[in-house]
Amino acid sequence: MTHTNKPDNLITKAGALRIAEGSRVTLHFSLLLPNGEEIDSTRNGKPASFVMGDGSLLPGFEAALMGRRAGFAEQILIPAEQAFGERNPNNVQVMDKQRFQHMAEDELEKGSILSFQAPDGELPGVVVEIYDKTVKVDFNHPLSGADITFDVAIINVEDPAEA
Repeated sequence: MTHTNKPDNLITKAGALRIAEGSRVTLHFSLLLPNGEEIDSTRNGKPASFVMGDGSLLPGFEAALMGRRAGFAEQILIPAEQAFGERNPNNVQVMDKQRFQHMAEDELEKGSILSFQAPDGELPGVVVEIYDKTVKVDFNHPLSGADITFDVAIINVEDPAEA
């Protein structure tokens, strides 16, 4: 008879480890918008590998994986507030057009993604409208406000003590 020191709550009846804080997880995933459009996927390449809780995944995606085990495959709907957040109207700013005078005319157009210096690094913004004297820029994440379907297939889960 073999005895292990692994906590019982990490072992399923089949003996496979469940995902816990600190587990090393290997999986394939696809992210889908409500209309079915795929926005990211590992399915045509190498699977993703990360340590649960290391900040690689958004908290809503981690919560959907917690307690699952290798072999789990499902589509999980992640609400906007747990995915990329809700849209924040305060993240849409109107700026003086003079601020963009160094740019070529074809660089400053509706839909352009521009990089702005922020206290903690660079911050991307999308040009929403261009007026005579001002430019409206949206600093919300492009996927904010969208529910995301997390299509996941867990390949392997390693013990937190060994990860």
